[in-house]
Amino acid sequence: VLELLRGIQRGSEDRKRSLSRLCWALRNKETQQKFVRLDGSIRTLIGLFTSSLADMQMEAARCLHELSHSSDPAVAEACLPVTSYLLTYLSGHSVEFTELCLYTLGNLVVESEAVRKQLLPQGIIPVLASCIQSPHEAVLEGLGYVLSQLLQAKEAPTEIIPLVLDSVLPQHMLRLVCSGLKAGIGAAVEFAWCLHYIVCSHTANVALLSLGALPALSSLLFDLASEIPQDAPEGLELLICPVLRCLSNLLAEETGCEVQTQDERLLIALFLMLQWFLQQHPFIVQECLWLLNNLTADEPFFCSALLSLDLLPALLQLLPCSQMASVLVLTVLCNIAEKGPAYCQQLHRQSALPLLLPTLALPDPEVVGQCLELLHLLFLHWPEAAADFVRQGGHRALEQHQSTPELQERARALLDMVGQPLGASTFSPCHAMLSAFS
Repeated sequence: VLELLRGIQRGSEDRKRSLSRLCWALRNKETQQKFVRLDGSIRTLIGLFTSSLADMQMEAARCLHELSHSSDPAVAEACLPVTSYLLTYLSGHSVEFTELCLYTLGNLVVESEAVRKQLLPQGIIPVLASCIQSPHEAVLEGLGYVLSQLLQAKEAPTEIIPLVLDSVLPQHMLRLVCSGLKAGIGAAVEFAWCLHYIVCSHTANVALLSLGALPALSSLLFDLASEIPQDAPEGLELLICPVLRCLSNLLAEETGCEVQTQDERLLIALFLMLQWFLQQHPFIVQECLWLLNNLTADEPFFCSALLSLDLLPALLQLLPCSQMASVLVLTVLCNIAEKGPAYCQQLHRQSALPLLLPTLALPDPEVVGQCLELLHLLFLHWPEAAADFVRQGGHRALEQHQSTPELQERARALLDMVGQPLGASTFSPCHAMLSAFS
């Protein structure tokens, strides 16, 4: 490595070849650490990176990019002198060069708080804002990568997100996400995660709502669901995931935003996704159920729509999918049952009870506990369900839980209700909105 550096510094005729070999060598972690400790190494790279020779510039950029991959903060901090040049060259002469600069910046900000603290006063946010108008998909994807890394920093809520909100970035990110696949799925995915990180800070939701984030993201879900299964592009689930999370977390805020989302198509889109991704990408099922919970938690509109659209059987079929899916399905059912007698009557008529009995036999206390919450609501609001439950032998399933410490109080309360269907209960349901994977 020292010999390669000397060859580059001497300006020998095979300087480009030496740079290419150095770039290959810098893929090694130990080589990266040794290189930055060599006297004049970074200075030499910067000299070539800022030269007027385009081929040398590109090779130096590749070397810096390899260094940026290091997980050693000392390597990232050795690259501090290059950050201002990386920002300057984001309006570079070629898409490939600009893309390299973006990914180098993104890699550096991940590993070093010192790099982030230097880039903010240098104006990284305004520079990135100027790049978001680029017509090139590769540049937009690289830009999304840099932003997503910045927005995950521990200081993001106080130091970075306010700067982002004061720029044109949020509206353009929302536009690019909602253009779906037109800007390229890679760019749309990166910007969707950026919006998710902003929403999770809980300081920017009013600003995003004022930009129309809820109707825009809901409309995007309709469009994405319509792509399934005929024209679904590869990686569609990677875009759907952060969009679902954004909607879930926006709904979890007490902003009255649920009024803006009373559209049955949202339920249809969710159930299409549940059906399509169940086998191949089961993590999407969990994301859909988080959003479904937040839609039904306080708003009767979606509870009524779920029943009137005959979506309950499809929901009940998800009970055995996984522990988390079971809990979420039961929580959604609690949300519906909590709305009163008419809703509980519908749940009873649509044969929810026979599917709940096997759930009571599961060894998972959290799942069984949520099932007990649901039975409490059903028995309280629709006593006929309690009588039917006894006829199906459900009281025997309850008796099995009288010796389980975390369940025994609720199990006994339900046994009392079964004996006296109109009596009061000693516990109340939990069906609050859930902040999805903040």
